[in-house]
Amino acid sequence: MSSQSLESKYTEEQYSEVDQYQPATRTGKIANYVDQRVGGTGMVREFGRKVFPDHWTFMFGEVALYSFVITVISGAFLTFWFDPSMASTRYDGAYVPLQGVEMSTAYATSLELSFDVRGGLFMRQLHHWAALMFIMAMAIHMLRVFFTGAFRKPRELNWVVGCTLLLAGLGAGFTGYSLPDEVLSGNGLRIIDGMLKAIPVVGTYISFFLFGGEFPGDEVIPRLYSLHIFIIPAVILILIAVHLFMVVTHKHTQYPGPGRTERNVVGYPIGPVYAAKAGGFFFVVFGVLALLAGTFQINALWNYGPYDPSPVQAGTQPDWYIGWFDGLLRLMPGYIGDIPLEFVLPTPWGGNSVATPVLVTFIPITALLLGLFVWPWIEAWITGDKREHHILDRPRNVPGRTAFGMAMMIWYFVMWAAASSDLIATHFSLSFNDVLIWLRVLFFAGPILTFIITKRICLALQRKDREIVLHGNEAGVIEMLPHGEFREKHTRVSDYELYTLVSYESPEVTAARPNSRGKVGLLEKSRVRLNRTFFEDRVAPVSREEYIEALSHDDHGTAAELPAGSVGAIESKKN
Repeated sequence: MSSQSLESKYTEEQYSEVDQYQPATRTGKIANYVDQRVGGTGMVREFGRKVFPDHWTFMFGEVALYSFVITVISGAFLTFWFDPSMASTRYDGAYVPLQGVEMSTAYATSLELSFDVRGGLFMRQLHHWAALMFIMAMAIHMLRVFFTGAFRKPRELNWVVGCTLLLAGLGAGFTGYSLPDEVLSGNGLRIIDGMLKAIPVVGTYISFFLFGGEFPGDEVIPRLYSLHIFIIPAVILILIAVHLFMVVTHKHTQYPGPGRTERNVVGYPIGPVYAAKAGGFFFVVFGVLALLAGTFQINALWNYGPYDPSPVQAGTQPDWYIGWFDGLLRLMPGYIGDIPLEFVLPTPWGGNSVATPVLVTFIPITALLLGLFVWPWIEAWITGDKREHHILDRPRNVPGRTAFGMAMMIWYFVMWAAASSDLIATHFSLSFNDVLIWLRVLFFAGPILTFIITKRICLALQRKDREIVLHGNEAGVIEMLPHGEFREKHTRVSDYELYTLVSYESPEVTAARPNSRGKVGLLEKSRVRLNRTFFEDRVAPVSREEYIEALSHDDHGTAAELPAGSVGAIESKKN
């Protein structure tokens, strides 16, 4: 709008009236004072009108955010008493069994927080439970995004931000888990030390730099403490801000349903609906975590004692999100038959030992993490789909992606279970070697079998959906026709359920695309093979003609009486 039109619409006196406005209440005056100086009204109006869809699966992201806030608040409380020093001291606190025992200051102050500080044990356990909830909610949120296809264009970069957030959460969890300097955390650091030293040539130097000398050194706890309370939380906060900004910019994804298209969002505005719901939900999450912290003991570090690197100890288990690293080390054999997998690499300074059983474990770790980051581009390459997507998929309607995701989950769970292989053997009276052998078999066969079984299940569910659309749900009523035939009566699904069952795409296998020289390269052949694996077995959604024909065979109406919503649902997937 030009300045001339503004001048013709508002007079100088009217502008002065706006500037001189003063609310009647004290709260209104404060709000008006702040608003005139920061311009908050415009921001609140713009952000508060943002529409978000309403579905229970979207809550996992909120649970992760609220758990992180609670983790930060409880962690701030702990910092007032915890001393991240590895200096030696003798414990003289309230826990009698450890009185007089020599230990690090870090472990002694952890015991002080547990027994001498009022509310200290509750805050320790709240911090630990909130951290576990934070990582678990992030993982489930990422799984929801993966299985529903919310990572597709234009949200690929936001998916990368989410993956980075997950890794930062793992780093925050591991650094915090290692701070008390008791047996459990010390064994975890010993594993990290071994993995670092297995790196040829530079591994020893990296270990010495981290630990401040030969393990356990005297610098690792203070360095992990700085990472845990300063650097990693700052990274997480920045990533959360970027993630939320991109969610608002791209608009929220939504599940298929009546009136929902790729160009709109059906839901409620942030203000006041979601603002009120989010505030209440925060206290629900806080209440659940407080209940866990007050009633379920976690990380009873006084039972472990101070860390002593000289004896070899078993039975210690890392937290679940780190356990798969330890599990991989347990799965890897040191020998194949009588052939040792460790060898010496000749060097000018006399040779360098290469710990192959440790180095090989980096391969699945790298494959899983790198694959997580680049999956949006891998799927787009396999499918050839470059379009924007704002409507989510039902996992059963994308059997290839769902089967692959489940295969990777089983792969992770096998590695995770291997971290408890000794406890599995002792608790179930099994041979430890037999447990390892079966886990090694599942490491390779588990993902393959899972892919096949999951894909079959998805296709079976799709066929069941077709049957429900064409024939309806069983009503539990047997009726007899005039000519004596008995049949079960069916009820047609609602328009909303009909949208859900038929509004999806079922791509067909795409042919190989020759390059500019008219040849099909090796990379394109690989793409076609993967495309065939994803889409060769398919169940097409019900077409409008099939639905009308199905209606003509029962007493639920004719084509002319077909509800408008049903027509829209079935025709929308054709368009």
